[in-house]
Formats: sequence, structure tokens, C-alpha cells
Amino acid sequence: MLERRIDQALGRMPADLVIRNARVLDLVTGELRAGDIAICGDRIVGTLDSYSGMREIDAKGRVAVPGFIDSHVHCESTLVVPGEFDRCVLPRGTTTAICDPHEICNVLGLEGLKYFLDSALETAMDLRVQLSSCVPATNLETSGARLTVDDLVPHRHHPKVIGLAEFMNVPGVLNKDPECLDKLAAFEGQHIDGHAPLLSGRSLNAYLACGVRNCHETTNLKEGREKLSKGMQVLIREGTVSKDLTALAPLINEFTSPFLGFCTDDRNPLDILEEGHVDCLVRRAIALGAPVAAVYRTASWSAARGFGLRDRGLIAPGFLADILLLDDLETCAVSMVLRNGREVTAERFEDRTLPAPSVANSMQLRPVEARQFAVPASGPSAPVIGIVPGKILTEHLQASLIYRDGERHADPANDLLKICIVERHGRNGNIGRGFVKGFGLLHGALASSVGHDSHNVCVVGSNDEDMALAVNRLIELGGGFVAVQGGVVGAELALPFAGLMSLDAFEDVRHKLEALRAAVRLMGCPLADPFLQLAFLQLPVIPHLKITDFGMVDVDRFALIDS
Repeated sequence: MLERRIDQALGRMPADLVIRNARVLDLVTGELRAGDIAICGDRIVGTLDSYSGMREIDAKGRVAVPGFIDSHVHCESTLVVPGEFDRCVLPRGTTTAICDPHEICNVLGLEGLKYFLDSALETAMDLRVQLSSCVPATNLETSGARLTVDDLVPHRHHPKVIGLAEFMNVPGVLNKDPECLDKLAAFEGQHIDGHAPLLSGRSLNAYLACGVRNCHETTNLKEGREKLSKGMQVLIREGTVSKDLTALAPLINEFTSPFLGFCTDDRNPLDILEEGHVDCLVRRAIALGAPVAAVYRTASWSAARGFGLRDRGLIAPGFLADILLLDDLETCAVSMVLRNGREVTAERFEDRTLPAPSVANSMQLRPVEARQFAVPASGPSAPVIGIVPGKILTEHLQASLIYRDGERHADPANDLLKICIVERHGRNGNIGRGFVKGFGLLHGALASSVGHDSHNVCVVGSNDEDMALAVNRLIELGGGFVAVQGGVVGAELALPFAGLMSLDAFEDVRHKLEALRAAVRLMGCPLADPFLQLAFLQLPVIPHLKITDFGMVDVDRFALIDS
């Protein structure tokens, strides 16, 4: 193969493929350069010159840029299996994705990890896997599994593994928890992903001193600048719920772009089909005024370098032929995708031999009764989770609730709804109870088996009867999303694989999500994606107030509180 590359680069023999009449965006200088792109096998062997090829593509003046890299994603949060994630995002220009399968690992443990590793070997895109570091994420919730350092180390040298996934247990690191330190020590010298919302000062110093390399939880400009100044790669996120690009776009310039990356983290198929994937972030960053070349560098070369993937991210000799042809640079209109030197067509996805997902029902809980959601209390005043639209950060509010017969009740007229977390892994039968503001439901209830990161059942509602019906319907479905109003199931989406993923095509999932959104809007909810917003309310590593099956959690103190 090396001999063929040399001969094709020198023009001694026709290249396997030549892209003619393209304008190449040079991510080193920021200039558009004319010239052919010669490809041998999966590698670029010639640029800025004229070549002949056994096969040729006429770019007709379109702009060629390197394939995009999603630098942090949970495929499970797209609600489809990895093979469908591949089929959904690769045609939109995402040729590489760095995934952390900790959602499925928190439900199925090593079985879930193995499923993702096997899937990554077969996807048309390059799906790289980080080994889930925090299963469970904390000791303040009940997970379906536990992964120790001994479970992770045997997979360090798997061909699709880069390193250790986002280390969410920041208090565990700073307090020198032995299990946390064992995992960090085992992966010292390899890539370690970070997860450090609002961390700063000496605490950030200590966290970085343990070998953590990046953070996708940065939400404001001051925070981003401090992290960059301390050598931390900032992965700018724009997902379905977490929308940080507007706040962080001013970070992007020619000087800082080598230290940045783009990620989606959690983005559902409906948003991907309507708005795009990484191409959406590129388009919006440019619209927000970030320099064009710096944005494309962030989306490709910078992300690649941050993860040690030195074979991609430039259209230059010796680099992988992951190439996008754009009709327009500023609007990032992707018209053709080449992955490993092959055009991505529908037929490309027919060659894959993907592993079969488990069909076992992961909803290990008995049907519930409305009475189980009662909140006994000594008075009306209670802590309330405050939703912040577009963020997974929440407010720690205090409110006076309706109080009668020794119990606190929902007050939908004032947007104060009851929220409960029902343990679903068959461990202890816990139910955590509390209240939330921001869903706007005047009637009914919403329930979900997607609840980061331990994925217990989360239900929010105006009355206990509808809440119980919603949870019981989830049990029948084997997991998913359910909307109930007036004792009737109005809309639902079944997610039978680990209670996280559909077994359907992503197009079918999209249509069901559209029906769910319409039903929930009629119930008075103003949130763009109420079910993913609901999923993040039991994530006790994101400030400020959350809820798990143990109860209400003050994330700033990393402690349970009396609710």
C-alpha cells in the first residue's frame, strides 16, 4: 500500500479517486486553495496539484473541508442504537464521534459496554469509545450496575477505545476517594475526559493535576477562559437541552481554536433531522460572528488533536480521506460526504454486521399506586428545583406549597409540580419525592425511563393518579416516554432496549417524538424537549438542586437534604 501511495502521489499511476474543481479550505492559513485532491485507498496522497484518477468526482467549485468530529456524545441519548446513530449523522458530515456509553452501562454494566464496543467495530463512521468512569455516577443514587477499575482496565487497548470517559465525580476526586483515584491512576498517560461544571480556582487546578484533559460542561465565557488558560480543552456543546454555543462563541478565534472542540452530548433524532448535527454547531457559530476558518478548525483538526487522533482533521497528504463537499461555506451546506475515501450513500450502511441489542425488559419494578407519591411533611415550605430553559443547570428555589392533611401537594396554577424518582433496577424499591418549577403543566403527568445517569424512572405531574398511570404504562412498554392527561395516555415512545433506546429506524423515532411534543404542548408545557429536560433532573453532578431515588440533592454541598 505504501508503494501505491508513493506512485499515486507522484503521478506515476492514476490515483484511486480524484476530486476535481474543488476549493480546499486550508485550516492552517484559513485560505481557500484550488487544486485536485488525490486519494489512494483511505488516504489523501495529493493536494494543490493536478492529478488523474481511475475514478473522478467533479466538485463543480464546491468547498472541501475535513469531516467533522463530535467530541463528546452519548449515542443512547439520540434514543436509537449506534447503527441508527451512524446512519443519522454520517450523511450530515460527522465522520468521527467520541462516545461515552455510560447510559447503557449504568443499566446493563459490562454487557452494555461490550455491545457498544462491538457496534463501534461495524459502524460506517469512526465511532470511538471512552470507557465509562462513573458507573454509578455517585453514591447518592441507585444504579443498575457498577464498573470498577478491574472491569475497565482489560478494555484499555481495544482498537476503538481512546481512554477514560468523563470523570463526573469531581467531589470524589477532590476528596481523594480511593476508587476514583484508582481509576485515574490506571489510565494515567492515556486520555481522560473531564466533566467540571463551574469548577474554578484551586479546585480546578487539583482536578486537572490528575490528568483530566477537557470539559464539555462549560456554560459561560469567564469559566471557559479560565479553563483554556489552564490548558483544558473546552468542548463547546449544543445539544437538545444544553445549549451553550451562544454564550461560548466569543471563545472561538484563530488563536484559541486549536484548544477547542464541538460536541452535541445529548441530541435527539428530531433535532438532528430538523437542525443538523455538528454541522448545526458550525453554522450557528459562524452566524454568531466566529471566524469561519477557526470554526471549521474547531470542528475537525482541533478535536482530533485533543483526542490524539493525528491521522485526521486536515485535507493534506497522509491524512484520512474523510472529506465533506459544501455548497456554501458559511451556512455549512453539506452536499457530499466521503468517509475513508468512499462516498457515503444509502448502500454504504448495508455492508455493516451490527450486534443484536438485548430484548430483555430492564424495567425491574412492580406497578405503582397513586398513594406511593404522597409527600408527608410538617409544613408547606419546601425546596423546589427551578428549570433553566436551555440549560441542565437548575436553580435551588424555596416555595410555599399547598399543604393539607399533613402532606404537600402540587400547585399547577403556580407551576409547582410534584416530581418523583422510582428505582427501576430491582435493587431497593426507593422513591424519591420533591417538587419542580418550570414544566408549566396545568393537568396530567410525564414519565420517562431516561434519567441521567442511573436511569431510574422520573415522573412529574399535577396529580398522583396520572403520575401512577404514566409510570405503569412505562413498565408495560419496557421503558420510554409517556404523556398522560385525565387518566388517558395521550402519547408515548417505547424505548425497550435498556429503557433508553428504540429498536426502530431514526425516522420513525422522529415522528413519534413529534407526536409527543404536540401532546405535551397541549398540556401547557413550554419546554422545547420536556422529556430530555426531565432526564437531567436526576443528575446529581450538575448544580444546583437535583433529585434521585434517595431524595432531593443539594449538588453544591453534594448531600441529601430534607425535602
